[in-house]
Amino acid sequence: MAFQRYLVLGILLLHVSLMNTIVVSPNHYSTASLNRSSFPVGFIFGTASSSYQYEGAAKEGGRGPSIWDTFTHRYPGNITDHSNGDVAVDQYHRYKEDVHIMKEMGLDAYRFSISWSRVLPTGKLCGGVNKEGIKYYNDLINDLLAKGLKPFVTLFHWDLPQVLDDEYGGFSSPQIVHDFRDFAELCFKEFGDRVKHWITLNEPLGYSVNLYTIEFLASDRCSNQQNQNCTIGNSSIEPYLVSHHQLLAHAAVVKLYKQKYQARQKGSIGITLVASWTVPYSNAKHNRKAALRALDFLFGWFMDPLTNGDYPRSMRSLVGNRLPKFSKEQSNIVNGSFDFIGLNYYTTTYAANAPHHNAVNASYTTDMRVNLLTERNGIPIGPKAASDWLYVYPRGIRDILLYTKTKYHNPQIYITENGIDEFNNASLSLEEALVDNHRIDYFYRHLKYLNRAIKDGVNVKGYFAWSLLDNFEWNSGYTVRFGINYVDYKNGLKRHPKLSAHWFKSFLKK
Repeated sequence: MAFQRYLVLGILLLHVSLMNTIVVSPNHYSTASLNRSSFPVGFIFGTASSSYQYEGAAKEGGRGPSIWDTFTHRYPGNITDHSNGDVAVDQYHRYKEDVHIMKEMGLDAYRFSISWSRVLPTGKLCGGVNKEGIKYYNDLINDLLAKGLKPFVTLFHWDLPQVLDDEYGGFSSPQIVHDFRDFAELCFKEFGDRVKHWITLNEPLGYSVNLYTIEFLASDRCSNQQNQNCTIGNSSIEPYLVSHHQLLAHAAVVKLYKQKYQARQKGSIGITLVASWTVPYSNAKHNRKAALRALDFLFGWFMDPLTNGDYPRSMRSLVGNRLPKFSKEQSNIVNGSFDFIGLNYYTTTYAANAPHHNAVNASYTTDMRVNLLTERNGIPIGPKAASDWLYVYPRGIRDILLYTKTKYHNPQIYITENGIDEFNNASLSLEEALVDNHRIDYFYRHLKYLNRAIKDGVNVKGYFAWSLLDNFEWNSGYTVRFGINYVDYKNGLKRHPKLSAHWFKSFLKK
């Protein structure tokens, strides 16, 4: 899931939770009125995960370190509970158990990511392929297929091999394009005969904004570069450069897949983006413009290049020369480089026009000249989650989908993440911890609005809940729980279905 959104109170990006302030009876959300048959034939329902948040086995099976291994061990104080993903929820050893849970729930698909450093410990083909890593993903894919579940594979979910960050700064350098293409081609060769849905990048916005505007991470990377003019950590430049290279790497991989593998393997390929919605703080013209401008900086930053080959005009105007330029050839490669778009929707904010900031203090967070707010006149935009950034606003999923349909030519879409969490409350008994009515409420309401969007003509083909299990939630560690299934961290990571798992099973019955 996300380390993706801190643009509220800083920049919205990182999944967390709704406090148990919404108390409802699951019967209120009857699956007789909304269920699988409410959606088009062939619509896919699944759950999502990522390698660092789930797998564990950080030093097993020939895996090399990623930047998240380094970050959590070097700066444990920046993780709420000083934890890490060394064990996570141990899916590396327990994948069969987890696939069985999915099968029992009646799910159609599982979205997971491949740990780049598990299959290429040095990040590069020349450093050798880790056969144990290849075997793990082959075993997982084969077990999913044997149980009737479709694998949706994300190639990059933020766990960059540490050696590439040390050597040239990872995505801050154009060198990443070549290495990412090599990694992707290895995956196509090894798994593409069975994997029919590929996602190149998860939430490039979150990766760019979070990892390249955090000072202690940035300075550490700069020291590795031995470059007195290192721009890493310069929030007026680096997020734009890193996003530019992510788009070029994405497009290079899509071009490779379409030219060499797609016809034979008969799969599709896309990218997953953050899809936060914005509501004007008031009906005043300057606030309505601010809401659209925020969408350009949060969403159009990637969707515009993907659909017309260049960044939004508002970004060109406000960011100026700090925003990289595509060559004509690059623009042509990026434009149209997807079969589908994955959208991760969690929340919505108000957008209020902000005054112009001095260019000396320019940064991504101020360039858009918008204040993203979670309340108006003291009233929250929706019920607050445990995370400061997550407020429940179900109609936002329909609004962002209709916006995408209208502005970006109605692309094929998968909702690749949608969910809510609760605090990890040690004082609750197991029986109490399994009561997650707020999550049933969240899913039901979002699925209702998703259903309406489909009836409005939006081309949505599937929905993935975040997440199958409670897991390591980036900077929040294990202090919050996003799972439909409870993981007992004090009792051998035993899995227990929450009420929402039972609700989903009923929802999915054919």
